[in-house]
Amino acid sequence: RKSSQQAAMAEEATPHILVVCYPGQGNIDPMLRLAKRIAAKGLLVTCCSSSIVRDKLAAASGVSAGGDGVPAGRGRVRFDFLDDHLDGIKLDLDDYLRQLETGGRHAEAGRPVACLIGNPFLPWVTDVAAEAGIPSAVLWVQSCAVFSIYYHFVHGLAEFPREDDYDARFALPGLPDLSVADVPSFLLPSHPYKIFGDIIQDQFRNMARASWVFVNSFADLERDVFAALPSVRPCPPQLISVGPLVEIGGQDDDAAVRGDLIEAADDCVAWLDAQAPRSVVYASLGSVVMLSAEAVAEMAHGFASTSRPFLWVVRPDTRPLLSEGFLDAAGSRGMIVPWSPQDRVLAHAAVACFLTHCGWNSTLETVAAGVPVVAFPQWGDQCTDAKFLVDELRMGVHLRAPLRREGVREAVDAVTTGPEADAVLANAKSWSRAAQAAVAPGGSSDLHVQAFVDEVWRRACGGQAEASAI
Repeated sequence: RKSSQQAAMAEEATPHILVVCYPGQGNIDPMLRLAKRIAAKGLLVTCCSSSIVRDKLAAASGVSAGGDGVPAGRGRVRFDFLDDHLDGIKLDLDDYLRQLETGGRHAEAGRPVACLIGNPFLPWVTDVAAEAGIPSAVLWVQSCAVFSIYYHFVHGLAEFPREDDYDARFALPGLPDLSVADVPSFLLPSHPYKIFGDIIQDQFRNMARASWVFVNSFADLERDVFAALPSVRPCPPQLISVGPLVEIGGQDDDAAVRGDLIEAADDCVAWLDAQAPRSVVYASLGSVVMLSAEAVAEMAHGFASTSRPFLWVVRPDTRPLLSEGFLDAAGSRGMIVPWSPQDRVLAHAAVACFLTHCGWNSTLETVAAGVPVVAFPQWGDQCTDAKFLVDELRMGVHLRAPLRREGVREAVDAVTTGPEADAVLANAKSWSRAAQAAVAPGGSSDLHVQAFVDEVWRRACGGQAEASAI
């Protein structure tokens, strides 16, 4: 049995990875899951983010900032936060990102860092690493297909159709024919949040400085896109699949390390236990999408008209749009929660389908769970994700805008009892098996994470390998 001194010496010798998370739900979730998988293979991982999410992450994980963290497999995960002085201050997004960058440049890791991992909303992370002489990695938190679209756009390698030309189609290597409706909306001139597209494009301009570029996907899911990218010129960095970065099967091996910025309503799982198998419509539009009062009303009437039980995530900022009459009428047939433990919900046998905004995290969670989808994208990469879920993976149907109650009912019926429902479910279950195989011991994504860990160990031990074994 090792003495405490021996244990401390062993931990000091363990390579230390610093993961810098953009403080948004859709970015924190995959970064924390990657951190846990790296730590599980024997490394120390510090997850760093803005101080504005300190209290929420501490509450979700029960882990205090700057402490020793918690065990994760053969390693540990700990938290630290940037001293960005943004607590309680409402800032313009541009100002916020500039201040976050300033805070990041002066963050103290607490011990030598073997590798720095960032994501596309924090393009300066690779610059910080290069200036400090530290190897860096980037986690692309969207699909490989979306990466390809952005890459072609940034380098002017394809002619995209005009925004008002809905009939035009264009092709990129490894991707199906796309329309303007399938393009990430950040690239459209009319998009109101152009800064997000600018930030992602900035990442492409310095991504070559990173030693590794991880993507939250898996080989079988986007095989054609992965295969086609190396032939593109100028040649993009090699994308290394490490996903799906989701909790497979609704089980969290390290439940203490979670990234929920909104407290989940755990009682919804008990409510699902009382429902019949494959009976419940689950609906969630994520942590950012805002619907109009009219759209909320149409969706509510649509759920009521399906005659199915429904579990609907309605954030506190949207709940006032629900009429008291609807809430009273829903009764025991419907449950409305401010947030849900989505991995556990999708894994539940009572869930028949998922009405989703098609954010990439939600897309991967429903793929991993094998649940048919009603795709209702709003903006960003959701548009591309919906295209692939419905037309390529054949796991569901589109719910077209403008939202109408009849459309909700017809879409739910189509994926649960319609002529193609059995085929849709079979496809969903097939993709679920593929997702689970990718992250299982010896699976494609698991091997890629192990190869990264092995390379970090070699470099930390003084090895001068010319290239990663990945």
